[in-house]
Amino acid sequence: MPADPAPPIDIDLTVEAGDWPDEATLTILVERAVAGAFAALGASRTGESELGVIFTDDARIRELNAGWRGKDKATNVLSFPAFPETKTGPLPPLLGDIVLAAETVASEAALEGKPLDNHITHLVIHGLLHLLGHHHETDAEAEEMEAIERRALARLAIPDPYA
Repeated sequence: MPADPAPPIDIDLTVEAGDWPDEATLTILVERAVAGAFAALGASRTGESELGVIFTDDARIRELNAGWRGKDKATNVLSFPAFPETKTGPLPPLLGDIVLAAETVASEAALEGKPLDNHITHLVIHGLLHLLGHHHETDAEAEEMEAIERRALARLAIPDPYA
């Protein structure tokens, strides 16, 4: 399958803390994840936008999770939209930020027996979908979001993480 065309997203990648692959590898993973997500969504979103992706550690994501969600624990990924999320219409000029936590992401990948690169890619797609207005608060929302994730990952030859 040919590579998906790059979406009109300017990606600002930051490695803040944690034991991550090198920045060049992370850049490739993030760009592929974003392209796969937009391809899975079809031509439903247009416009130029910016996206921040921050790679940090569990201590920092725990602070963010406590401060923004009232949950005093580490998590794998958080999304911070810059504008109110919507599933339709043109992209906002700034989507927001996706933050991933090194220890949690690595631990999950090892526990689930999947390559770290695949798990990072999946979590970037998951975080991006949140910024684009997708959620998993109800069973119906979760099914819709997981279906998009599966399509995006399949385009990237990554096995279904929900199987």
